Amino acid sequence: MEKLIVDVLVKNGLLTGFAVVALTMMVSYWLSAKFTRGRLHGSAIAIMLGLGLAYVSGVLTGGQKGVADVPMLAGVGFMGGAMIRDFAITATAFGVHLSEIRKAGLSGIVSLFAGVVLSFVVGAAVAAAFGYDDAVSMATIGAGAVTYIVGPVTGAAIGASSDVMALSIAAGLVKSILVMVGTPFFARSIHLDNPRTAMVFGGMMGTTSGVCGALAAIDPKLVPYGAMTSTFYTGLGCLMGPSVLFLATQALVG
Repeated sequence: MEKLIVDVLVKNGLLTGFAVVALTMMVSYWLSAKFTRGRLHGSAIAIMLGLGLAYVSGVLTGGQKGVADVPMLAGVGFMGGAMIRDFAITATAFGVHLSEIRKAGLSGIVSLFAGVVLSFVVGAAVAAAFGYDDAVSMATIGAGAVTYIVGPVTGAAIGASSDVMALSIAAGLVKSILVMVGTPFFARSIHLDNPRTAMVFGGMMGTTSGVCGALAAIDPKLVPYGAMTSTFYTGLGCLMGPSVLFLATQALVG
């Protein structure tokens, strides 16, 4: 009976992957409500659980794909693959209208460009400090610091290695978790309590998952405002990363 169940789960890997992710989200939101009263958002806990499971799976299987190295969970690898990622980017773009950015005003527009450039510069500087001092690596990891979507998009466009693109994704994930977990503790001091500041915050931070998770913990009513500018941030980063920002980096370091 046990073998039959395992065989069914392996043969329906994608459905199994969706079920495991759904279960992880349920547990994460329960932990958030039960032990942190929502201060630590369920999405942040889910990300940490996912990273922990990936590490344990790698240790047990000796593989390099996290939980996807477990035959029963191979479908998770497809869910996290390039096709679903690109579909998510396209779906996000179709859900946004340029006219909506006017609602954020000049401050929202400025925050978008300032957020992308500042994140890129910090990420590229950290990359150089750790020895990744060629233009392609610096630009890819810098773009990863913009968001973990912009990183691989930029890396694929300028010919970065898979290792460097993996680092760019890791940089974006770290940023997302820090924004999601840390923001609620500083929300009062930065007056993050109204739609206008939420839009500026979304434009500066950019990472949609981190921004939405943080705002949901502060005030769920602020989520749409932060999500609006953070969505544009990702699109702007995908445009600027492999073009203006990469060329600027190449001009500086050769």
